[in-house]
Amino acid sequence: MPFRKLLIGFLILAVWLAGCGLVEAPETPPVPTPVATAVSFDISQYPAGEMVIDPVSDVVPKIDPQIAALVDSVSQQQLMGYVQTMQSFGNRNVFSVTDDPAFGIGATRQWLVDEFTRVGNGRLQVSIQEFPLFYNGLATTPYNVVATLPGRSQSKDIIVVMAHYDNRAPEPTDGETYAPGANDNGSGIALLVESARLLSAFEWNQTIVFLAAAAEEQGTFGSRHFVQTAFLDGLNIVAAINYDAVGGRSGIPQFARLFAFDLTASPAGELARYYEYVAGLYLPTFPVQVIDALDREGRWGDHREFVNAGMPGIRVIESVEDPDMVNSRTDTWDRIDYNYLQNVVQMNIAVVANLAGAPQTPQMPIIQSLDSPGDFWLRWPTDPNAAGYAISFRPLTEGSFPTFRFVRANQAGNVALTGLDPNIVYAVSVTALDENGRLGDFTPEVIVEPQITAAEVP
Repeated sequence: MPFRKLLIGFLILAVWLAGCGLVEAPETPPVPTPVATAVSFDISQYPAGEMVIDPVSDVVPKIDPQIAALVDSVSQQQLMGYVQTMQSFGNRNVFSVTDDPAFGIGATRQWLVDEFTRVGNGRLQVSIQEFPLFYNGLATTPYNVVATLPGRSQSKDIIVVMAHYDNRAPEPTDGETYAPGANDNGSGIALLVESARLLSAFEWNQTIVFLAAAAEEQGTFGSRHFVQTAFLDGLNIVAAINYDAVGGRSGIPQFARLFAFDLTASPAGELARYYEYVAGLYLPTFPVQVIDALDREGRWGDHREFVNAGMPGIRVIESVEDPDMVNSRTDTWDRIDYNYLQNVVQMNIAVVANLAGAPQTPQMPIIQSLDSPGDFWLRWPTDPNAAGYAISFRPLTEGSFPTFRFVRANQAGNVALTGLDPNIVYAVSVTALDENGRLGDFTPEVIVEPQITAAEVP
């Protein structure tokens, strides 16, 4: 979608220049302006079969057997082994040693490269990104580890699943003191590698990138470098999901928190709604609590670099944190609840597999108001690979998806929807589905303002 890519490209450029001290990144991504215009509507103008009024379709979101099998294959044993391995490196601070094969950030990075390669089924393309870091008078060269699972399409759209692999003791530049970092963020890395293992078993329509970011503890420098590089490579990031401290502990509530900046009017909010909906479809007993905020107060995560660039970035974290464990020697592998962690990994598999396996994002629809208040005309190009479409008329004040309207592909692209409330501001978006019920990425939302009849015009 040219408009979307142009907007994202501009915002990423702004962030990149901010790093050079030239401009500041926008604090709030812009909200789309209303585009619905009233037109006279006469059904006789449209021959039978050209326009469909209030379509009904049997192509609806449902559990896909292939994805469900992957969800069921998430291994607690694998997750425990990965967390134990991460803890075994002793200290993963970016200022720790890089030439010890068993200790420090260098050993961690090499293990990640080797493990992504091993589990990638010959499909994962594993690389590293180096970048300079100057912090508190010290200098080093951290590395992101990037494992790319190419999609079938030639699109520049990518889905990013991320977790930071560095950690720290109480002192942010201490590279020697023992710092197990099992939950923060061995749990996120365990999720990342296990997800790569399972998703690499198949080819998907869209490209998935598994990003193990460095230098998060000092200020999300690794994810910032990734965003800048993605802009220079012309990539369009349709989703960026950050998993940080997702291990849980015995006795905490069985749900995950999801942080989304400006929930009702941002790309992050759109992704949060999608995540909540799809995760709820596959794991109804392990809900997501969506929170309208960038992150916990005074805290940060790697997703913020994507949000600052106008991209859809969210953070997933355990339901309740233990502040005494943060950056401490008590953050050990045996305190994690691996049933809880398994649930979070299963959510990730369900969401990412749907995003990657569904048809590509449609173009934004052209929306026009019809003569009768509450009736709208939508037009968009259809995709031969889509079996149907879901249309969302979301009241702008609501954070979750309302009931969708569905249309089969052979009737899509030119539809009229009636009976909507003419007094509500709607955010309208469309997505494509395949025959198995996989739900794709939604278009950017178009804002439709309340309709004013001629009698109301002063």
